[in-house]
Amino acid sequence: MNPAEDYILNQPEPFRNILLHLQSVIEHTIPQVELKFKYRIPFYYISGKPFCYLNVPPKKKYVDVGFWNAAHLTKHLEHLVTEKRKVMKSLRYTTLEGIDDTVLIAVLQEAFSVVDSGFWK
Repeated sequence: MNPAEDYILNQPEPFRNILLHLQSVIEHTIPQVELKFKYRIPFYYISGKPFCYLNVPPKKKYVDVGFWNAAHLTKHLEHLVTEKRKVMKSLRYTTLEGIDDTVLIAVLQEAFSVVDSGFWK
């Protein structure tokens, strides 16, 4: 098993189930992604470039799905958290039931279209 999968499986509940669900949705929505372990967290890459990451920040009560170079995202901005970050935005989840797959998939697809268009280098 790779370190990214270890990170996911070693999280306490409810974070483990949230992460497993997010992993499944990400990998089914964007099959081109490659899961790596970078910066001590699971990081998805496309063609060698960072795409998004999964993080359970210490002492926090949520899972972050962070989008690399998210300044170009325009959909579902009301769900994306910037929190003093200039380039990155994230979707945050505290429960498995709180995940809106429709929003998650739309943001993933838009983020991928930015990568795929060559706009993001």
